[in-house]
Amino acid sequence: MPSRKISVLVVDDDVRILRMIRRILELEGYRVLKASDGEVALDVFCEENPDLVLLDIMMPGMDGYTVCRSLREFSQIPIIMVTAKCNEEETVQGLDVGADDYVTKPFSANELVARVRAVLRRSRLWDEMPEPAFRCHDIVIDFATHRVTLDSQEVNLTATEYKLLSYLARNANRVVTPDQILEKIWGEEYLGETHLLQVSMARLRRKLKDDTKNPRYILTKPGIGYMMKP
Repeated sequence: MPSRKISVLVVDDDVRILRMIRRILELEGYRVLKASDGEVALDVFCEENPDLVLLDIMMPGMDGYTVCRSLREFSQIPIIMVTAKCNEEETVQGLDVGADDYVTKPFSANELVARVRAVLRRSRLWDEMPEPAFRCHDIVIDFATHRVTLDSQEVNLTATEYKLLSYLARNANRVVTPDQILEKIWGEEYLGETHLLQVSMARLRRKLKDDTKNPRYILTKPGIGYMMKP
């Protein structure tokens, strides 16, 4: 384990779930911070600056969606939303407001730890930097600084969105399949979760102001995958 423990802020109004998650994560060596509602969560976040947030959606007062939106106004820290079992609408809405991933209740200790590890792995900087910058029309991706600009204005991307765009750029002029993207960006345990990719891609395109009917930056090859052209 690293000398500084990775800290995870767990936000849930159910004390039993808070205790359970804390026990699971502490056994894995993480430092766990707790909050029982949205307002407290924002205060704890600003005071402690955690490495990851595990955020329940259904809470009284400020719900998880509102907390996620508030965090995204000033931070790109990884966020995992906790959703109801088989509720795809909650999953999609959570991703749409800026979450990086989700875990559904009830979940096993192994599943929770795997999701946390996967999101933390994605949030780290990539080692390979094959070129200083990539240009696609009005978009410039500076691999050295992990900065993306559109018409010279910086685009505020989450860590996952940046990795998704960067991966497409590094494979410019090549069609990459959904499973190739899922394995590279999310990990092999996410193979087949095409709705996760579709929601993330739609959110990325909105931030890039890319018209899905007449795209300039990210092209869709129906039945095959996606491609960027420099």
